Amino acid sequence: MNLAQTFLEALESLSANKMRSGLTILGIVIGVAAVIAMISIGRGAENTISSSIQDIGTNLIFVLRNQSREIRNPQPLTLRDAEAIADPFQAPSVSGVAPVLQGRVTITYGGESTTTTLEAVTPDYSIVRSLGVVEGDFIRQEHILGQSAVVLLGQNTAEKLFGRYDGVVGETVRLEGQAFRVLGVLEAKGGSGFANEDDRAIVPLATAQNRLLRRSVRDQVDMLLVSAISPQAVPRASDEVANILRARHRTQIGSDDFIIMTQQDILDIAGVITGVLTIFLGGIAAISLLVGGIGIMNIMLVSVVERTREIGLRKALGARRIDILVQFLTESAVLSLFGGLLGIGLAWVIASVVGWIANANNAPIDPVIGMDTVLLATLFSAFVGLFFGIYPANRAAGLEPVEALRYE
Repeated sequence: MNLAQTFLEALESLSANKMRSGLTILGIVIGVAAVIAMISIGRGAENTISSSIQDIGTNLIFVLRNQSREIRNPQPLTLRDAEAIADPFQAPSVSGVAPVLQGRVTITYGGESTTTTLEAVTPDYSIVRSLGVVEGDFIRQEHILGQSAVVLLGQNTAEKLFGRYDGVVGETVRLEGQAFRVLGVLEAKGGSGFANEDDRAIVPLATAQNRLLRRSVRDQVDMLLVSAISPQAVPRASDEVANILRARHRTQIGSDDFIIMTQQDILDIAGVITGVLTIFLGGIAAISLLVGGIGIMNIMLVSVVERTREIGLRKALGARRIDILVQFLTESAVLSLFGGLLGIGLAWVIASVVGWIANANNAPIDPVIGMDTVLLATLFSAFVGLFFGIYPANRAAGLEPVEALRYE
């Protein structure tokens, strides 16, 4: 018996019970679609996160306070630390430093209210972050010196308060009940949820220190954004910053009370997290493939029972054990193959719908359906079909012709 004839007979046998075969295939379809869709969505999320991090700037360094309990008497980051790092004689690879205070604040205007991220910064922040405004002006040095009650709004924040983001400069809003004049509207950066850079407010650092974000130390800041003179100079700039802070805080190597992170560090961490998440989602989806395989085993066992006399007749006419084994394995493989092909189409639909929903909710995710994922899921589904078809096929091939012919 050649393979083409075996394949045609498998199709004929399966088409004799269309409803049963269709329901069995459905399990494989859902399993394959789930595996491909989950892996594709995970890859899309990873690409979105990586793109957002890269948009921050390739020469940016983040300096944070080390909150580990193993560090004894950690000193906070201060404005004087920022001034020392900005000294070109101490850190020649550094082009700019921007101290930042962060918190959450409630902003109200008229009958509208929203809670958003508050950042207190200096004029250097716009240079270090390459941040511009679409309307109005950014914070200037006179706003710092005068502790001016001015605020810049992200476009989403302005939309929530005013229903628009243009023509709002000069309006008065309230931050935690205190009146602030809108100085400008920030250019769009994108993002979603707590990472949405279009949903935030920026005020002068000195104003926040006295009125909104008080800290235990007078000139304490939450973070220092350091810009290297070039992407290639980031490692040198990181070493220079570390040496300056160790000298100022009197700490030893290995017991730093600060953490220095580069963009590559953040990308590596994000890659590990999204990679684990993708594998986790793919593993859960693969369970549905195993359920589909059990369905194939079930349908093939039923088929063996129903076709016992047929098997006996074939053996009586000279069919070998291998012929019966191949016939039933082909039927199980055809079930899983059709299920895999249909699952690819369903996966594309699911990924497209998820991408559309994500974009509609300002969380741009473009699922990536790679050929490796499609091949992996399809081959895995075929393997599942063969694996779960072995027992029924072996059972059919092991029937004695006389006993099979006498079966009622």
